[in-house]
Amino acid sequence: MKRLEWPTIALTLFCYGLWLVAGALIWPVAPLSALVLMALMSALHSSLVHENLHGHPTRNRRVNEALVSLPLSLIYPYRRYRTTHLAHHDDARLTDPIEDPESYYKARWAHDRMPRWLQVLLMLNNSMVGRIVLGPVLGAAGFLAQEARLLVLGARGVRRAWALHLASLVPVLALVWAFSIPLWLYVLGVVWPSLALISIRTYAEHRWHDAPEGRTIIVERSPLAWLFLNNNLHIVHHQMPGAPWYALPGLYAARRDYWHALNRGYVYRNYWQLFRAHALSPKEPVVHPVLHQHPAPPPPDTEPPAPTPMGGQAA
Repeated sequence: MKRLEWPTIALTLFCYGLWLVAGALIWPVAPLSALVLMALMSALHSSLVHENLHGHPTRNRRVNEALVSLPLSLIYPYRRYRTTHLAHHDDARLTDPIEDPESYYKARWAHDRMPRWLQVLLMLNNSMVGRIVLGPVLGAAGFLAQEARLLVLGARGVRRAWALHLASLVPVLALVWAFSIPLWLYVLGVVWPSLALISIRTYAEHRWHDAPEGRTIIVERSPLAWLFLNNNLHIVHHQMPGAPWYALPGLYAARRDYWHALNRGYVYRNYWQLFRAHALSPKEPVVHPVLHQHPAPPPPDTEPPAPTPMGGQAA
């Protein structure tokens, strides 16, 4: 019992409970308030998924998965997110457009093959307003396109992850139907806003820096910290991924100067400071400033691949 992290379990029950109350009791009398609450709880659920895949709130991986198995934001299978996110935690490869699954940078050669309209969308997506508005759509489209390729190729574990995800969608969609919320409205009024909220956190979490530790941000204070489970203190999480969300502020406060030196001063006071600086102007280039400027050469004694018409990576 001492191994159970009760704050996380209680927050999980609160998250699902308030989502149910909003749909069942608040929606009939105050629809807009219900959608706002459901969007907030869907965003919180995304943060709880992130917490659980790092080994919380129990030491049993299957139990942790079961606790967040109902996907309130619909799109991302738990096991696929777990696989890609743990790969992202290889700090030596952070921001690498090929090796880091969560990098927003593109390799120059891949970017140059993209259609012009996609290049423009990606540039707009690198402003903070663009990330909040376009990010949920571009992120979902790119993810689903990549997953479709993996499903066709029969990549290990992908089909099972999607089968479990589709099964877990059934009760969520059944509840949305029982609440009499149109599915299109749930997508536009709950799923999109919840992903937009999370995009505030992920917007500037990482940048390119020669030192791996200098690639991860600190946002010192924010009223959204509870929604992000304190991952605004992101360098602390990357250095100590086994620490539970409620320990991060204390770990940061105890060694504040150390964390600032470690991440080479990549520090913002709050998200408002970040918004004022980059609301409409891209914070980072789309093309990675150093890595993968040119495609890898073909293996010896092989013909180079034929150029792909209108080629390019998914967003």
